[in-house]
Amino acid sequence: MTFKPQQLTPYHSARHYFGAEQRRHREAARLSLVQLAEILNSSKSTLARVETAELMPPPDLPAQLDAAFGTDKHFHGLYELAKREAHPDQYRRFMDFEAQAEVIETYDPQVVSGLLQTREYANAQLSLQEELAREQTEELVNARMSRQDRLRSAQPPLRWSIIDEAVLRRPFGGAACMHKQLAQLLEQVDTPDSKVQVMPFSAGPYYLMGGSLHLLALPNGSTLAYEEGIEVGHLYEDRDSAELIQQAMEDYKSCDTPPS
Repeated sequence: MTFKPQQLTPYHSARHYFGAEQRRHREAARLSLVQLAEILNSSKSTLARVETAELMPPPDLPAQLDAAFGTDKHFHGLYELAKREAHPDQYRRFMDFEAQAEVIETYDPQVVSGLLQTREYANAQLSLQEELAREQTEELVNARMSRQDRLRSAQPPLRWSIIDEAVLRRPFGGAACMHKQLAQLLEQVDTPDSKVQVMPFSAGPYYLMGGSLHLLALPNGSTLAYEEGIEVGHLYEDRDSAELIQQAMEDYKSCDTPPS
């Protein structure tokens, strides 16, 4: 039986347009999905699902397609538009401001902030939403990881993150996942671009325990706040955060952690 490719709807959304453009350039180069998958070291299934907009393009795919087809930053630009569609409407405006911010300050009492998460930790957290299919979870993980692209740029924003000790003690995804996540946190405790501080249990209860808070300092001098489940309160003094993270990492060392 002859295979007939599924009809595309390129103007339905940026994600659909990305998939349609991938197919257009692939067919212009006279490549099958299998051949393109071999060139990109990807899988035929992933590329097929991207073309039909069933899957959000993985973060590394746009650069690979631009390199394979010689399209400069064509697919990069499409991806920048498409990745926003994975987030709820009310969150997209915050993402726009986050992408512009020169300084990003976050407070999180329950989980590691999205900008600091490893892929494994993000997957463990987002998988808790039982109503999401595996493909939807994968899209959200990819979208969350894409927010971190700017942190690896030539001019990353300054970051100051305060987390509750509960974040270190509550395991997500098993011991290996937590050990890798805490190791990544430890690397960012005190660098030219980032500071991570921990509010220890010994500090007792405090007003901001109810929810997370994000403060964004924009190039125009204005500051925007994004909060979830709390009212704006106070930040607190510095703590011996590196030591607390290292102590928590010891609790997850009993497992056989895979090499990073």
